[in-house]
Amino acid sequence: MKKNVKLQSFITIGMLSSISFLLMLFNFPIPPFPAFLEVDFSDMPALIAAITMGPVAGILVELFKNVLDWIFSGTPTGVPVGHIANFTTGILFILPVSFIFNRFKTTAGLVGGLATGTVVMAVGMSVLNYVVFLPMYTYFLGMEPVVGDSLYKMIVAGILPFNIVKGILLTAIMAFLFTTMRKWIDRQRSMYIAK
Repeated sequence: MKKNVKLQSFITIGMLSSISFLLMLFNFPIPPFPAFLEVDFSDMPALIAAITMGPVAGILVELFKNVLDWIFSGTPTGVPVGHIANFTTGILFILPVSFIFNRFKTTAGLVGGLATGTVVMAVGMSVLNYVVFLPMYTYFLGMEPVVGDSLYKMIVAGILPFNIVKGILLTAIMAFLFTTMRKWIDRQRSMYIAK
């Protein structure tokens, strides 16, 4: 029986990763944020994996979708900086949701987790973009590095509010999905997550 559940979990993770990869292709900018900041809904399958099978499943979906996108779409820098950033963004969002929902197992717990995930993602990616990702982008693209006030303004006026808006959109969609799929989610959790 355990072997069947393990195999089924691998199949489900693979299926959710494929859906996540396809959703990643349908990205779009949100004016007035910088054009390089694009929203997609590819974190939704990873969120579903995290709350039904546990945080490791969500992390694997985030990893596989980014590997697939890197293989099929490539990267302008030659180095998958954007994919690493996307993976990190997804992890910062889904892990708080998974941990808080697993503790409370209610709609309020899910919404609280989504709100926490939004804050963690927005603040975490602001710091990481300031310290790691934006310097890496400019270095690998051979561009003049963005420093000082320009970098600070880009983070505070662009990246931070963008990730808050993205988190709000994901929260609204996930809250709707949860209310419509609650019975299915509970069945999956009873199968995959040990009591």
